Amino acid sequence: MTIGLAAVLAAGAVVSGGLAGSPEKAQAVIRVAEFPADCQLSHRLPDDPIVLPNLPGASHSHDFFGNHATTANTTSHQQLAGATGNCDPAVDISSYWVPTLYKNNQAVVPSGITFYYLGEGVNNPGAIQPTPVGLKIVAGNAKATGDADSIARWSCLHAGHVNPSKNFVNCPSGTQLETYLDFPQCWNGTTLDSSDHKSHMAYPVAGGCPSSHPVPVPKLRMVLRFPVNGDPAGLRLSSGDGRTMHGDFFNVWPAAEMERRVRDCINPVIKCGHDGRPL
Repeated sequence: MTIGLAAVLAAGAVVSGGLAGSPEKAQAVIRVAEFPADCQLSHRLPDDPIVLPNLPGASHSHDFFGNHATTANTTSHQQLAGATGNCDPAVDISSYWVPTLYKNNQAVVPSGITFYYLGEGVNNPGAIQPTPVGLKIVAGNAKATGDADSIARWSCLHAGHVNPSKNFVNCPSGTQLETYLDFPQCWNGTTLDSSDHKSHMAYPVAGGCPSSHPVPVPKLRMVLRFPVNGDPAGLRLSSGDGRTMHGDFFNVWPAAEMERRVRDCINPVIKCGHDGRPL
């Protein structure tokens, strides 16, 4: 899945002229407010340091990406700040986790994990502020029992004719199962977490953040691909069926790096690469 496929260069081109008497060079930037981080599976534990802190083994199984040091006892970003991660860019040592996917009771390792930081969702990306260090965000509903209480989205990579669903889909041979979650991007501006781990964040309404959560931060979109296809009957998440897909994020981006990417990519609506530079 590629974010911003509909973006075209023509309308969003920035042209920089050459020196007098030299051929003019045009440099186009893609007008999509975005910068990515690609991470790998780091470890797998029955822990959830946001929802069940300091209770190792109390959760269903989660796949952790990015920071290698995340455990149930990770309650402060300072505990992760000196650790290493496996993301591209390496400067992103944030921690991300999702429920483990099983096929016929065998755990499946995702084949691709990308976290997109986006300016979409609000009408004024120029007003988006850097995600604060230590912010904890949860998306999805691990206890969902139906479509109405789920924000999960499952589809098939390279098989757009298969309609997306909130539960697992039957992907044709040669394709892969894909899922993504959009995290809330409106912050209350005061607390890095809340008692229910959700109420300090909110989703935009009609392109704006509600007055109770006035600070827009980049929208985090978590995209995972799994090397499975065919009949989904043998699939399950550690939390239940596909509708229980959820994700957790613990921000440990260095403040200066997050600020630069928001300033250079999100605010001016420019598609940047892993280095936070325009593509």
